[in-house]
Amino acid sequence: MKHDFEEQRRETWQTFAEAGGSLPGTAVVDFIFFVEETDADWDAFAAALRKAGFRPERQDDGETLIARCGPMPVTPEDVWAREREATEIALRFEFYPDGWDLPLAG
Repeated sequence: MKHDFEEQRRETWQTFAEAGGSLPGTAVVDFIFFVEETDADWDAFAAALRKAGFRPERQDDGETLIARCGPMPVTPEDVWAREREATEIALRFEFYPDGWDLPLAG
């Protein structure tokens, strides 16, 4: 099945529209991916993300990987550019996008 990048882009723009200007100008952004195949190569996926400038972090649930980026500008254009880049990498390794988030500072 081919990934629908246009729908993914629309969802990102919708998130910004719903936020109504309440998002920060810059922040760390977490791009969230879940594994589709049990034999997916987590290490190769993480290495490809690191090469592209992301900081990958495998979650304890055994199904999710966070690709952290930034601090970066939080605009629809900037978030979408990095989201698409990370998604293109993810699809090569049998991982699929599950949105993005701004982690709480702490």
